[in-house]
Amino acid sequence: MFPVELHGTRAQTLMWAHEHEIEQSALRQLRTLAQLEWVHGVRVMPDVHLGKGATVGSVIAMRDAVAPAAVGVDIGCGMESVRTDLTAADLPDDLRGLRARIEAAVPVGFHAHDSRVNVTALGAEVSQLGASTATLRTGWDRFWHGFDSLDRKVRPRESKAQKQMGTLGGGNHFIELCLDQADTVWVLLHSGSRNIGKEIAERHMAVARELPHNTGLPDRDLAVFLAGTPEMAAYRRDLSWAQEYAARNRAVMLALVCRAVRDEFADRPVRFEQPISCHHNYVAEEEIDGVPMLVTRKGAVRAGAGDLALIPGSMGTRSYVVRGKGNPASYNSASHGAGRRMSRSAAKRQFTVADLVAQTEGVESRKDAGVVDEIPAAYKDVDEVIAAQSDLVDVVATLRQVLCVKG
Repeated sequence: MFPVELHGTRAQTLMWAHEHEIEQSALRQLRTLAQLEWVHGVRVMPDVHLGKGATVGSVIAMRDAVAPAAVGVDIGCGMESVRTDLTAADLPDDLRGLRARIEAAVPVGFHAHDSRVNVTALGAEVSQLGASTATLRTGWDRFWHGFDSLDRKVRPRESKAQKQMGTLGGGNHFIELCLDQADTVWVLLHSGSRNIGKEIAERHMAVARELPHNTGLPDRDLAVFLAGTPEMAAYRRDLSWAQEYAARNRAVMLALVCRAVRDEFADRPVRFEQPISCHHNYVAEEEIDGVPMLVTRKGAVRAGAGDLALIPGSMGTRSYVVRGKGNPASYNSASHGAGRRMSRSAAKRQFTVADLVAQTEGVESRKDAGVVDEIPAAYKDVDEVIAAQSDLVDVVATLRQVLCVKG
């Protein structure tokens, strides 16, 4: 039964995975993290694996401190999804045309839009499609004016940030069409704060490493900012802005994909329900054990009572829509995905394009050397990951991919 306690730590560390299932490097990383004097406790999700700065699949409660490298460079990375009124019977036998439409609508990899997306017009269009996406219709002037208050070294990136709004990126980021148990079509996507989030993170990580109170840390990537300091205030300001950028980026992308889907089915109206959205790389102020804390979820979602969240598998398996149970033992958290079981370089050494083709059979997607590191076998079994956290979430819907776009 879970959780199990990781022994040999100063701060209590509870895990929804058995110690023998976790690579030794990740266990060392967890123990190092839990030794920090500012850490109140650590919670470890079943998708746990080695990360940069902090272990992926960890939830870190800190008193009056935050480690920017624990959040990572993809600030605000997360998921967005919406259920449509389409069914499998409505889909064409060949989905290549629809994948091409989506790829034309949403730049992937390092690409960006040629000019800033007209979010006002897009928001009005999405409302007509049946999805209420308030993010698209409000707050844009306030949001972009906030760019002027960001760290001065990232301010020259405003034009790039504007053109990357509504873009996917690469790596494990994706856009998918999925079918649930009733063969209803869902749109599902995964992305974050793009280059601007990366530059904000790297800037503040460099500042944190040079602060005197971080001298002598066992891992310089665990350098922290302390409450009441100008460095903490600057990071919290920029972090909040980047988390909002990530959420708005997903909302714009989802709207662009919905428009592409509507255009593909021009002979009938397509309706979209209220979207589900969740971060899984972020910081929030929450009460833990009756005390205000700064909680960093590094590859974990909030799973408070009634919270809807999205837990993806890989490009050839399944994804889950879940509802949180509000378990305080996990700091109201759950996993953010299946979690990698091998590194990208190891996956490229072990698997071939032929393996990728076999493991993504039935999914309209890229099947080339550029995405071999995203092969399903490089990830843990998402069904086992979901089963391990039955005390954290209830499954609302099980989704299987039929189309996947990757950068």
